[in-house]
Amino acid sequence: QVQLVESGGGLVHLGGSLRLSCAASGSIFNIKDMGWYRQAPGKERELVATITYRGTTNYADSVRGRFTISRTNTKSTLYLQMNSLKTEDTAVYYCNASPWGSQDDYWGQGTQVTVSS
Repeated sequence: QVQLVESGGGLVHLGGSLRLSCAASGSIFNIKDMGWYRQAPGKERELVATITYRGTTNYADSVRGRFTISRTNTKSTLYLQMNSLKTEDTAVYYCNASPWGSQDDYWGQGTQVTVSS
């Protein structure tokens, strides 16, 4: 089992920055890829950014160039640096970890990010 705990969310003004963290514990050796997802009110959960076990990153078009995903080499902590925040970035942000094999993904409880104008 893997436990994921997000932190770093909050209220920020338009154009501001936030850094989200996701602390992984438990069987972190079993983590293959990791990512950030978000869900705005009334909308489905969507991919924000992912990072593979090789360190390859992928971003949603809406955040590319503004957000940066990174992780520690031990995969114990995942980060999301968010710059030039827009009101449409307001959502609950979730940390995700995909294990090796066919097991289900792990999810954190989410952290709220609110961008005010």
